[in-house]
Amino acid sequence: MSELKNRIDFVYIFDVQDGNPNGDPDAGNLPRVDAETGMGLVTDVCLKRKVRNYVQVAKKCADGYDIFIKEKAVLNTLIDKAHDEESVKVAKDKTSAARDVMCKSYYDIRTFGAVMSTGKNAGQVRGPLQFTFARSVDSIATAEHSITRMAVATEKEAEKQGGDNRTMGRKATVPYGLYVCHGFISANLAKQTGFSEEDLDLFWEALKNMFDVDRSAARGLMSARKLIVFKHDSLLGNAPANQLFDLVKVEKCILDAPRSFKDYTVTVDEDALPAGVHVEYLI
Repeated sequence: MSELKNRIDFVYIFDVQDGNPNGDPDAGNLPRVDAETGMGLVTDVCLKRKVRNYVQVAKKCADGYDIFIKEKAVLNTLIDKAHDEESVKVAKDKTSAARDVMCKSYYDIRTFGAVMSTGKNAGQVRGPLQFTFARSVDSIATAEHSITRMAVATEKEAEKQGGDNRTMGRKATVPYGLYVCHGFISANLAKQTGFSEEDLDLFWEALKNMFDVDRSAARGLMSARKLIVFKHDSLLGNAPANQLFDLVKVEKCILDAPRSFKDYTVTVDEDALPAGVHVEYLI
């Protein structure tokens, strides 16, 4: 595995059409929204979930690429299993040794970090890779739709309807929204968890393809549109992340309500790049 030697900041742009990119359980699963501005939101937890799902499908939980936070996982059982490793049993500091085993075994731990101090203690890991919430460029218009299912769940419901057998429901969507997310990768923390250049390549692959392996009727058409990567020439970086992010401009180019990615322009002011930083376009 190749060691990560450069700090990286990135901008990830994706969109949704006629779907719910991230439902809010505190609001009847309506699309998440900033109540003051009307801008749509997608949480970092939602995006990490999609990365995890992609890696799980792509790598099939092979050695070193298992997923810690996955469906139906019992976390303390996995932590206890690490303590059963021979290298941990003979170690003086069992917590640190178990932590190292967990980082080596689980892709999402060495990428995003984890709290493993429940049950048998495997410590805590600060992940080298972090997301912000994604925020829509413009305010979103949430639409609710009545839907009909031509079936009922029980015989009692069928009797009440006299054989008509219809069940009414509701579905919430965003007609269109373009979302911008910012991310940070610390080469310093990557050394501590073992996050490598190969792990980074897999992460970029996930951002490009994760919506295509995570389709659902609720999410409509979600697509990765731009992945702009700022790579520093040093371990600690050569410029503040916000200074780099300000070089990326996403602007609406029509007067009407946007309904596709073609209604926006994305530009990067490369002439204003600070010394020691270069930009790459992965999408």
